[in-house]
Amino acid sequence: MRVLRVLPWGSGGFGTQDHQHDMYLPAFQEHGGFTVVESGRPDLKAAARETGADVVCVCAPPDERAARVIEALRAGCHVLGDKPLALDAADVEAIGAAAAETGLVCMPAHHHRFGAAVQAGRSALASGRIGLPWNVQADFLVDGGDPCAEGELINFGLYPVDVVLALTGQAVHRVHALPGRDRGRLTVLLLDHEHGLTSTITVGRLRGTVDAPGMALHRYRISGSGGVMDVDAAKPGASVRTVTGNRAAWHGPGTVGRMLTALHTAIVTGRPAEAAPADALAALRVTQAAARSLALGAPVPIDPLEV
Repeated sequence: MRVLRVLPWGSGGFGTQDHQHDMYLPAFQEHGGFTVVESGRPDLKAAARETGADVVCVCAPPDERAARVIEALRAGCHVLGDKPLALDAADVEAIGAAAAETGLVCMPAHHHRFGAAVQAGRSALASGRIGLPWNVQADFLVDGGDPCAEGELINFGLYPVDVVLALTGQAVHRVHALPGRDRGRLTVLLLDHEHGLTSTITVGRLRGTVDAPGMALHRYRISGSGGVMDVDAAKPGASVRTVTGNRAAWHGPGTVGRMLTALHTAIVTGRPAEAAPADALAALRVTQAAARSLALGAPVPIDPLEV
């Protein structure tokens, strides 16, 4: 296996988040296709040159993340960008243009789409196992942990939206967002997709109902013209109870490790990545429309992207 040098850059996120050290670095260190390189230089381009980095893992603070991603691409490096890839649709479009111009892989860290159950469900849908899908019911609920000051919609919303888009391949053209009982922590998204598909996504953070924080529910029920499919994105895995609390243990690679394998494959083979700036843009347009819908108390249309 070709080993790629990966340079971690930044450790900022919403609130107390540090996905660089909590998620990505451990996964890169465990993956046989990557080796982590470090640099003391404050300039990204100089650090990439000094280390000979093939990949930059960008976790700069959200308001400057787009600039750092583009800087890494301009430095000749492939990029794994923390979520959200940018806070503004125009910035995501600029990232996509830079990636297209340089011919480099730029993967948004939408790691939940790489889960084993989600990938299996996507293949089953594509093969027509339940006919034509007409509705998706989804739950993405995190138990406990630090609340996000910016709201859990902007923090978590893109994950289940991205999974629904990856499963169905049907763009969203209207969003109606409803606040849950615990305003700011829970949101219900009612989405109208192309070709008559609808989806309902409940997303947010619970106040903490188990001994340790973690994923409470992550599941998708897809109704089709020929049957119903249930996708439990927490599988395959096991619930482990110890004196220190409860936790989930994956059977096989977790979602982040599987994402890194997809990143490695795209880089070394030259095939299109399974997640790209276009996917980040599609999810961001939905969550931004959802925020407008909450403010207006009414559905918000999403104009089709110009091709």
